[in-house]
Amino acid sequence: MRVVVIEDEPSLLAQLRQRLEDEGWMVDTSSDGRDGLYRLMEYPADVAVVDLGLPELPGLEVIRRARAQGRRLPILILTARGQWQEKVQGLEAGADDYLVKPFHMEELVARLKALARRAVGSTDDCLSLGPLVLDTQAQKVSMEGDAVALTTFEYRLLEHLARHPGQVLSKQALTDYLYPHDEDRDSNVLEVLIGRLRRKLDPQGRHAPIETLRGRGYRLTLRPDGDP
Repeated sequence: MRVVVIEDEPSLLAQLRQRLEDEGWMVDTSSDGRDGLYRLMEYPADVAVVDLGLPELPGLEVIRRARAQGRRLPILILTARGQWQEKVQGLEAGADDYLVKPFHMEELVARLKALARRAVGSTDDCLSLGPLVLDTQAQKVSMEGDAVALTTFEYRLLEHLARHPGQVLSKQALTDYLYPHDEDRDSNVLEVLIGRLRRKLDPQGRHAPIETLRGRGYRLTLRPDGDP
């Protein structure tokens, strides 16, 4: 998964980045509200962490503007004060959950995972799409009951597709999701990853789990369990 973290305390920002990266997440960070709002609007992400006491632009205003511009990803707010009025203001601005500083990293990680699960309509750590099952906690994949060995980038790509089943995701959007935004990207890498995923998920070429829509992008054709 990918997360945007907006926090102006350098030591806490570094701790958050390290812990979330240890969880296998891609992390984009910002230390002020104005730049943070830009990253929220321009960078693909599954969840966000927003501190309320930000320079340049207060956290509440960051959330309000992001929501007003149609950004719908789950947002967890951080507050150092713990006053109930501030929590209410954050939730009314469009946040989905909150934590009061100081907090335990384990709780923050657990809350972010819960927000990400709810965003895709899941209540546990597994994404089940017919014969394809992803254990997002262990980052393990099985197809028709057989384990599928994936590299880190293959897994990230597949999980992102699985969180948007049936949706067309452009090549640019997928590339932006997979790689740091200050890193040069080889335009052929995504095609290579898609090709490898297809062969690993369907070595016999029977199911076509990932569809290419020329000029538009890629789509996971498998549907969540229970969908028509």
